[in-house]
Amino acid sequence: MRQGKVQLKRIENKISRQVTFSKRRSGLLKKAHEISVMCDAEVGLIVFSTKGKLFHYATDSCMDDIIAKYERHCYEENRLKVDSEPPKEKKHAQLPKLVARVELLQRNLKNYAGEDLDPLSLRELQSLQQQLDAALKRIRVKKNQVMHESISQLQKKERLLQQKNNILSVKLKERENEEHTMEENRREDPEILPQTSVAIAAPHPPPELYSSPSFTICGGSQTSADQQSSGVESNAVIPPWLLGHLRNP
Repeated sequence: MRQGKVQLKRIENKISRQVTFSKRRSGLLKKAHEISVMCDAEVGLIVFSTKGKLFHYATDSCMDDIIAKYERHCYEENRLKVDSEPPKEKKHAQLPKLVARVELLQRNLKNYAGEDLDPLSLRELQSLQQQLDAALKRIRVKKNQVMHESISQLQKKERLLQQKNNILSVKLKERENEEHTMEENRREDPEILPQTSVAIAAPHPPPELYSSPSFTICGGSQTSADQQSSGVESNAVIPPWLLGHLRNP
């Protein structure tokens, strides 16, 4: 009895759907291996199950190389199409790509902030965690670098302030030593300043008192030889301040 043609539609029974996925997956991977060996072709096959489990197959070259080659090919192909289009059509053709790019970036930002994580599979969550860990590591390295630079600048300012403080301390100590030396000099010779002040303050006697040929002490009768010969008496009186100098020559 021949089997009829299998209708392609979603299998409603969960167990049957899982069994069919396992069988068809094995056959698909086998066919990919056969075509790569028989035709010497580079084959990259990626399959995600409904639960997010990854199944993949790649030829001798790495899967990353195959994907990079695919992206380069698609990029060159799209660039040729865009270059061949008129300028207006180029702008209209780039608009959906830019919108899709913006939506992708916004979705990535939400994922980085911990939002809209339900649609992500286990592998995508692991990739997101690795990206966040790497970003956090770079942030910590930069933070430590900034902290070290700030500490180095503060230490440099501290050294400059310490040098200024030392200079001021030396100047203050020298000034205190000078004042102390002057004070000791005053204590050792206290009569220098009063004698100097008396010598400066004492007025000089009038010149005529020294040149007078005769004088009388306190109104006495003592006269010089010239006064006796000439018969002239002098009534000049010695001032008190000069009298003190005459008594204590």
